[in-house]
Amino acid sequence: MSGPVHNLDEAFALVPEPWQPHRLTSANDYDVKVARLHGEFIWHTHPDTDELFLVLSGRLTIGLRDGDVDLGPHDVFVVPKGVEHRPRADEEALVVLFEPKGTVNTGDRPGERTSELRELPGD
Repeated sequence: MSGPVHNLDEAFALVPEPWQPHRLTSANDYDVKVARLHGEFIWHTHPDTDELFLVLSGRLTIGLRDGDVDLGPHDVFVVPKGVEHRPRADEEALVVLFEPKGTVNTGDRPGERTSELRELPGD
């Protein structure tokens, strides 16, 4: 038996706020999350895991201490574990994230921007 089919357009329509990742599905020990990004996030790192960003629409800049990485639609970038970074989207970007289950959006910098992982309605 196979798992349910998920449509990304429908999933993003259910994500109302920026910087609030929602789990689309899971594969093995990884969550596949969808998020609307707009504005600037905080500097943080994930000491124990890489973080994969797949931009579906819009533009996303991943600020790194040694320079920025600019991403557009269909670009993929992996922030290696332990590398400090700050995502920024001057206009809304729709992004898919691949992270191990339990990965917190603010990594090693918990605070007011920390978000509980949300489930998409109906899952």
